[in-house]
Amino acid sequence: MTARYDDIMHLPHPNSSKHPRMAALGRAAQFAPFAALNGYEGTIRETARLTDAKAELDEDKIAALDMKLRFLADHLSECPEVSITYFRADGKKEGGAYKKVTGTVKKIDAFEKAVIMTDTTAIQITDIFEITGSLFASIDEDEMPCL
Repeated sequence: MTARYDDIMHLPHPNSSKHPRMAALGRAAQFAPFAALNGYEGTIRETARLTDAKAELDEDKIAALDMKLRFLADHLSECPEVSITYFRADGKKEGGAYKKVTGTVKKIDAFEKAVIMTDTTAIQITDIFEITGSLFASIDEDEMPCL
């Protein structure tokens, strides 16, 4: 069957003098799959992404956190390092994730109801799940003073 084209098989590829040769990337783009639904793949990935639900704290846990915050407020001048685990709501869908930040607390803003870290991280008090640190090591939660 190739006998029919034997006379042109070994000739060089013809180049146009009017049109420049298309780059390989451009030629490949002609055969790329067509996406009939723009954004569909991204929507599927976003739907499949898992988020956590915010845990509801019982009254004892809320009281213990309140005591720790008050104790921390009284000892801010000592620049204690603490770790705060808090819930961060997801901006795109219901739920969120628990984050943990470790550092020094700059201030506790009663008006904004937030804990401000020295690295300018602001954590809403209602989103705090747990506070730990060496400041609280010598104090049992049952013995913490109610200030």
